[in-house]
Amino acid sequence: MTVQSPSDPRLPDSGACPMHSPADSSPVLDASSSGGPATLDGLYPLGELLAQRPDVSVRHFDRDRGDMPEPYRSLLVHDQDMTSTLEKHHREPLELCRVESRRSAGALWRQVLLVGRYSGEIREAGAIRIDLRHFDAAARWEVLEGQKPLGAILADHRITYVSRPRAFFAFDATRQTDRLLGLSARGQTLYGRQNRLSTSAGVLADVVEILPPVER
Repeated sequence: MTVQSPSDPRLPDSGACPMHSPADSSPVLDASSSGGPATLDGLYPLGELLAQRPDVSVRHFDRDRGDMPEPYRSLLVHDQDMTSTLEKHHREPLELCRVESRRSAGALWRQVLLVGRYSGEIREAGAIRIDLRHFDAAARWEVLEGQKPLGAILADHRITYVSRPRAFFAFDATRQTDRLLGLSARGQTLYGRQNRLSTSAGVLADVVEILPPVER
């Protein structure tokens, strides 16, 4: 059931982390099968939320070839949600930090950071488009409130879904990507994935998830 918005919380302009501004929609791009050179702005929905188009070349990995190094392969190449995977690896709960939020056509668009509750370390940077029509009133409120990662909300409300990664990638961080993503990784290689969460009712969310440099 879809509940309309008088009771919805107002979207804040940003969360605990200040930053920049965005654009709109398009289908998930499996960039590994696209023709020309892949760039960061081609990773939906991240490209729609970036304030600028960073000049980086994105390299793609085949899920089955095992050419992504550890620990990134174990953290990314699976069909589970990233929130619980990263919480287990880093041994601390993660909190949501909103870089950019906007709402259009029944969907919530966000550029986010996931930050360790105790360490204060950034554990993931990324972007998400969430289809609000597939959430009941209570879950929808929490999504719009923006205090919890989506993975935690899905678990808390026992929402059954399927996670299907669409592409695995890497790129070399620059001053520009650090500024746009909210990271500090210039000169290092960042690894990530493009994922889709679905239920029998349709697509819950399209996500790009990028990991900062991770210790084994």
